[in-house]
Amino acid sequence: MTDNIPVAEAVEVPALVRAAGAVLWRPGAEGREVALVHRPRYDDWSLPKGKLDPGELPAQAAVREVAEETGFSSVLGRPLAQARYAVPARSGESAPKIVDYFSARLRAGEFTPNDEVDELRWLPLEQARAELSYPHDARVLDAFDESREETATVLLVRHAKAGKRSEWSGDDALRPLSEAGRKQRDALHSLLPLFAPSRIYSAPRVRCEQTVAPVAGDGGIDIVSEPLFSEEVYSADPQAGVRALLEVAAEGGTSVVSSQGGVIPDLVTRLADSAGLRLDEVASRKGSVWTLSFRPDERTDDGKAPGLRLAAADYLPDPLARARRTRAGR
Repeated sequence: MTDNIPVAEAVEVPALVRAAGAVLWRPGAEGREVALVHRPRYDDWSLPKGKLDPGELPAQAAVREVAEETGFSSVLGRPLAQARYAVPARSGESAPKIVDYFSARLRAGEFTPNDEVDELRWLPLEQARAELSYPHDARVLDAFDESREETATVLLVRHAKAGKRSEWSGDDALRPLSEAGRKQRDALHSLLPLFAPSRIYSAPRVRCEQTVAPVAGDGGIDIVSEPLFSEEVYSADPQAGVRALLEVAAEGGTSVVSSQGGVIPDLVTRLADSAGLRLDEVASRKGSVWTLSFRPDERTDDGKAPGLRLAAADYLPDPLARARRTRAGR
């Protein structure tokens, strides 16, 4: 006799909705002003945001959505916060939604009412908080407000793939990017310019320089060779490497530093420990980027380093792998 065991019906789980947005800001007479948009479809006031296109990175989507909804081009700052909430799905159930928000400085453009947004207001922070329709947007503004004293951003890049060291017979400093590494380099080329870096530094390794060469070429920026960002020189004097990174940050604005896996985790950890920041994990996969934000600080370990401390550290995984996951809908 065979038991008739009912088979559970397949249930379609609503897919995760990924989106990105930004706090678009400009200098105002009384401090920074931020842009709020009114969406007639929902009759709400919110920060510019929208869904990721297939294969798109959150940073790319944030810049695109700002341009589409407001008409303004922008320069990305650091990641600010991630909002998580539920939205209605076609099945009638609720689908989880994650929105990555960035700081974005106004570059140029002009607002024209469109199908998605019929009004835009530039408001000081306190007025903007009062105008926003959703608590999660207000929390993003809080994160933006906390970043107001930050004066510099360093994009610390792990060089792209360069094949196995054991399979290279020449000087390891001359080992070039592999085919996979060149694809990672191209993905970084679509990401790093969104932050409009004005300076680029690299460990004296061909693979490190090749990783950021397209960004340097597009921006007309010379790549400055810095041995302290190479594994063997850094390991001999890590504090000198920390000082070198702080000196890059002391120049202000946004800089790119291309380095190695034997440097980045220790360097980020030392900067975070010195600033009292807790990082759960300091990953450093090839082609990944640490967005390091700095603010003035009179304290220094030895009186020689610039008066800066790490304010925030955000890890951006290898953009090529992230794009593949996004394209696959995961």
